[in-house]
Amino acid sequence: MSIVLMSDPRVAAIPVAENGDPLTDVRTADGAILLDDRRSDPARAFAHLRSSVLDRLQHAQSLLPDGLRLLVVEGFRPPELQQRYFTEYAAELRAVRADWSAEELRAQASRYVSPPEIAPHSAGAAVDLTLVDADGAELDMGTRVNADPEESAGACYTLADGIPRQARLHRATLSRALGAAGLVNYGTEWWHWSFGDRYWALMTGAPTALYGPVSPPPPHPPEQADGHAHKRGDGHGYGARTA
Repeated sequence: MSIVLMSDPRVAAIPVAENGDPLTDVRTADGAILLDDRRSDPARAFAHLRSSVLDRLQHAQSLLPDGLRLLVVEGFRPPELQQRYFTEYAAELRAVRADWSAEELRAQASRYVSPPEIAPHSAGAAVDLTLVDADGAELDMGTRVNADPEESAGACYTLADGIPRQARLHRATLSRALGAAGLVNYGTEWWHWSFGDRYWALMTGAPTALYGPVSPPPPHPPEQADGHAHKRGDGHGYGARTA
C-alpha cells in the first residue's frame, strides 16, 4: 500500500479555512484522557489540542474495549520546535546519504518529521498516542512511540510486516477507535493521528483544512494540578522527534 508523505505537494496545496477552535488542555477532558510526561516542555504546550480534536479523542476512548485507555504523548508543538526537529533529522539523513537530491532528502525526512510549513502538530491538530491497560501499562504496539524508520527497520509503519501478532491486533484496536472518531493516521507512524489539518483534508477529500499554524497557549504554572498525568521516564523526553 502506497503512503502519501507529508512532503507530497498535494498536502501543501490544500487551502486552510481556519475555524478558530481554541487549544484546550488535555487534562481538562471529562473523559479523563491520560497524559504521559515524556514529551513535556517547560510551557506544557505539548498537553494541548484543538478542542474538536480533543472531543474526538474522548469519543474514541469510549469506543475502546473495556479496560483499555488512550495515553496521549504529545499534542501541540511550537513551529520553531518543529523546524528544529526537521532540520536536525534531515541533517542526520544527509550525513549517511549524501547522494540524495534536496527533493529526495525532504521526502525521506518527512517520513518521520513533517515539513514545518504544513506540520499538523503545529496546528494543534495532531496527537501522538498509544494504548494502556487498566493498570496504566502500555500495550505492545510493535515499537516504542516515536521510533524512527531507521531504528525500527520500518516497523514503525502502521501496517508493517513482521511485528508480533499481538502488537498488530493492538494497532488495529487503536485504529478502529480513532478512525471511527474521524481522525486519520500518518502511515509511517502508527501513533500519529490528526483531524482538521491539511493532511487530514487530503486523506478525507475535504476541500479545505480547518486548522493552520497557531500560537502556543499561555504557559501554566508548574504547580497546576495534573490529575491525569502518567509519568514514565523512558529516556525519550522533551527533544525527541516525530511528525
